[in-house]
Amino acid sequence: EVPVLVQRLCGICPISHLLAASKATDSFVLGAAPITPTAEKLRRLLHFAQVLQSHALHFFYLASPDLLFGFDDEVAHRNIVGVIADHPDIGLMGVRLRKFGQEVIRTLTGKKIHGTGSLAGGFNKPLSSTECDAIKGQVGEVLEWARKGLAIARELFLSSEAAHRDFAAAHSSFMSLVAADGAFELYHGGLRIKDAAGRTVRDHFDCRGYPDLIHEEVKPWSYMKFPFLAALGPEDGWYRVGPLARVNNCDFIRTPLAEVARQDFIAGGGGQPVQATLAYHWARMIELLHCAEAI
Repeated sequence: EVPVLVQRLCGICPISHLLAASKATDSFVLGAAPITPTAEKLRRLLHFAQVLQSHALHFFYLASPDLLFGFDDEVAHRNIVGVIADHPDIGLMGVRLRKFGQEVIRTLTGKKIHGTGSLAGGFNKPLSSTECDAIKGQVGEVLEWARKGLAIARELFLSSEAAHRDFAAAHSSFMSLVAADGAFELYHGGLRIKDAAGRTVRDHFDCRGYPDLIHEEVKPWSYMKFPFLAALGPEDGWYRVGPLARVNNCDFIRTPLAEVARQDFIAGGGGQPVQATLAYHWARMIELLHCAEAI
């Protein structure tokens, strides 16, 4: 019951909670044994679909109106409806990318939101050859949309490079998952932490030991918790996560198109981690392309 209950935390990213809870409860069913290779592939496929649709939502629906029209544009126009009206090719690309991700989720879990599928110990539904062929039949088009979306995000960042590099700029450490060989990882791996200069602080840290790595602080002016790296303390130990951290931290991405895009992105940092907050959009679309390739 736990994975199905936990995913109710969110209607946008229930799959992320479903998979996290499934992984957390695997040991109660299997002990130290791994889940079957097929179950892991189904979970990874589900996760790629989730990240793809979530990134499409974030970039095309939420961010692109500000980036395309500017922050001074009329609020009534600065939304996905305005994007579809003024740039129908861009707006519809985002809608179709998200639809594809949601359809893969529906195929695997029975519903686009709050389905089942993943559970403690594995996966409770096979992927039929018919379903597999239906997904494969769309991937070529999805890959092309992902490549175009990445090109748009890259161009929007670089076309106003000075402003985008300075906007909400913050020099921070980064934390993300990486695979055992240092590859980009979304589903399972060890924690890698790099400081603001790109030096590795911790590597392949077992995420089950996170209470020793991360502590939390409470501020008098907020109900939020403020996590920090225990070794560095609350003032210097804050860090960022998400697409910018993952693309900065990994040694390579396994899928070829996304790896070329990663190298291009990293080159912009001149040997240092890319710190610009608005570079999150560029990094996010590199991840979206990787998810399309991986699917």
